[in-house]
Amino acid sequence: MFSAPRPWAALALVHFFGLFALLSWLHEETRPVSMHSLQLGAGEKLRCVSYAPFHRRGQTPFDANLKISHQQIMEDLGALAAITDCVRTYAVDMGLEEVPAVARVLGLKVLLGTWIGYERDKNARHLERAIALANEYRDVVRALIVGNEVLLRRELDGGEMRALLAAARAGSAVPVTYADVWEFWLKNDELADAVDFITIHVLPFWEDDPVDIGQALVHVAETRAKVSAHFAGKSILIGETGWPGAGRQRGASRPSKVNQARYVREFVQRAHAEGWDYNLIEAIDQPWKRRQEGTVGGYWGMLDAVTLQPKFALAGPVAERDNINAPLAGSVVGATLALLLALAGRRGARLRPSWRLAAVTLTGATSGLIAALHGEHAVLAYQSVTEWSALGAVALAAVCTCAALARWRGEALAPADTAWRRVCRDRLDASAADALAVLRGFVLFAAAIAALLLLVSGRYRDFPSLLYLTPAAIYGVIGWRRDGGFSRAECICASIIIFCALARWLPEPVNPQAAGWLLTSLALALPAFGQRFAARRKGAGASAPGNRGG
Repeated sequence: MFSAPRPWAALALVHFFGLFALLSWLHEETRPVSMHSLQLGAGEKLRCVSYAPFHRRGQTPFDANLKISHQQIMEDLGALAAITDCVRTYAVDMGLEEVPAVARVLGLKVLLGTWIGYERDKNARHLERAIALANEYRDVVRALIVGNEVLLRRELDGGEMRALLAAARAGSAVPVTYADVWEFWLKNDELADAVDFITIHVLPFWEDDPVDIGQALVHVAETRAKVSAHFAGKSILIGETGWPGAGRQRGASRPSKVNQARYVREFVQRAHAEGWDYNLIEAIDQPWKRRQEGTVGGYWGMLDAVTLQPKFALAGPVAERDNINAPLAGSVVGATLALLLALAGRRGARLRPSWRLAAVTLTGATSGLIAALHGEHAVLAYQSVTEWSALGAVALAAVCTCAALARWRGEALAPADTAWRRVCRDRLDASAADALAVLRGFVLFAAAIAALLLLVSGRYRDFPSLLYLTPAAIYGVIGWRRDGGFSRAECICASIIIFCALARWLPEPVNPQAAGWLLTSLALALPAFGQRFAARRKGAGASAPGNRGG
């Protein structure tokens, strides 16, 4: 399909427009967005925020030996006292039993939570400790919250929760409640008689039908009204509400700093105006939650996990990015390295401008920018040595693909297995075309695994578009040549990629991240079928009567 200089011209044009689109998008990310400014009265602060102390490096509630120090809790609550009058906790172990005492010193109130799970003996011990703390610090503890989303997790049934709540009310000197997603309150309304007030979680982002930021507050108001009407006479606490600042988009619900700031501002203004009792989730970003909920789980906080500084102001415009220095630097470095590799491969030839040099330089610029963006995402998302190693290998393959392209002379790419045998034979003398073919096979295999994982467990997985965008932009152009070839294994991987990407996109067609993954997948995988189709047409033409020899 391509003959020189067509592949180079196509590459140059694709990467020119791609680079322009990416830079335009990044520029928009730095533009301050005007939104409602939160106007709190003199001395007025956020009503309450969820506090978990597991935000420092390596801290997680799954570490049975971890005990948060009194000093850390002092530092955390000291930072929170600047923005809120109250903190909600979820347990009374691992150092969290220190919170009421510290809150008393700092003038904060506490919604004291006790963790309830499937271990009955542990539940009894935790509840006993929580009641003792609530009674000892009754001047600080606003209420005792017995269990958090226990029914949602199906760890206990409604009858068992009623018994625990009855025990808590019998021994507690403060009001007692239970917290769960609003639907589970409506499904288990018999619990209403066992609590002093209803605590519901309303999280527009996590709804089964995700709610766009523009309709989020309407959804919260309607939900609260529905629950209030169902439990007439009972006070309602919105025990969790908020918006994530980073991570995977769900349907029309996009996590971002701008959207998080908008939601918090608009919700708090409405809540204070209408007298809603509420608790925002959450106080400080919790990186450990990425293991359970994906990237998005770690970035619901009002404060940054490292600096304990507010992530956004409560008044004035908010921009998604402060600057684009890192992506621009990546673009310049990528273009420079790619051009140097291309020129080094000319071996003394006259250095005149050509489509090849333009294509290689633009490809390097785009790839460097994408690499910088992916690096930013990796810092937010990657959680373990395994993840850094496996996904780092794919990122390295993308860089090597760009480097091999810089040395490529336009030859046809053999099937990956054939090219691999030649690379093993020739080693350091292997051609750039064979290197490109081997890398293509590896990337197709890795993308097939990623596509399968997204299909079977996509709720919490980020779309890995940035990781595969550079190979897709290269192979999506040079992979359509009739004189090349794909192995059977490559075609199988390509089939998996296309099927899974389509199946992942169909449930949420309005999600730009899902659409971006679909387009990346198609660019990467479709050339395998284009070549097969071209080969069949060529074979059919050769076997036609008019093409046979006499």
